[in-house]
Amino acid sequence: MSKSKVYFTRELTPQAVVKMMDVLDRKLPGKVAVKLHSGEVGNQNFLRPEFMKDAVEKVKGTVVECNTAYEGKRNTTKAHWQTMQDHGWLSIAPVDIMDEEGEIALPVENGHHLDVNYVGDHLTNYDSMLVLSHFKGHPMGGFGGALKNISIGIASSHGKAYIHGVKEVEKIWTADHDSFLESMADAASTIAKLFGENIIYVNVMKNMSVDCDCCAVAEDPAIADIGILSSTDPIALDQACLDLVYASEDPGRDHLLERIESRHGVHTVEAAADLGFGSREYELIEIE
Repeated sequence: MSKSKVYFTRELTPQAVVKMMDVLDRKLPGKVAVKLHSGEVGNQNFLRPEFMKDAVEKVKGTVVECNTAYEGKRNTTKAHWQTMQDHGWLSIAPVDIMDEEGEIALPVENGHHLDVNYVGDHLTNYDSMLVLSHFKGHPMGGFGGALKNISIGIASSHGKAYIHGVKEVEKIWTADHDSFLESMADAASTIAKLFGENIIYVNVMKNMSVDCDCCAVAEDPAIADIGILSSTDPIALDQACLDLVYASEDPGRDHLLERIESRHGVHTVEAAADLGFGSREYELIEIE
């Protein structure tokens, strides 16, 4: 497989997010879902609506999320809608909690573990998707980027437990760890296949705590901000972000790397590449 193109800018502004979408030169037709992280109540690191607004408006998108599978302020539709309002998402765009009315099963082809991926049934209302991911650490996955955003992020509440538990929802926190990472790759492959050419990915390397935006109590970031990356290949995109963390000379780098490495985070990227919907080989193109 030829090297994927990954674009990179050190500029960290709302306008730069749009610029990094534009360099991909891929139009998103029809009704556009914008998958981002609404942020758990209490979390101080999630990217605010003001930062994402220009990008969402650029594609006339609908902000989409699904309910969580753990305790918090996003684990029921009612609570999640309240969080969306309190965090300001309703002020920038239409919002859709995609699993509030149910779920559908997307087939997984040649998956490591999963045969199906359970997603919010409103997903079928959209023709295209813009994936705006906040790259940062994660308590279980090691890191969260594009692959996590289109796997766990788009899975229904039940689907999240299904991925975490590697098909056994009662093992949501106790399943074999590498198998969980491989299941995330399985789930991500279904979204990449569903949207085909009608999906683009942007990763924002800012406020990079070792903890996810899903954590109500999260560490402050130790590593300095790096920039914004975009690609049509989520695997190459996440790999490029990992490589930029390794290349960072910031003293906080090692703290983030310890989280990523202790959770074998790169394995999600490895497992996704094995499924063939992208490549870890990429060309990094810096945009001024």
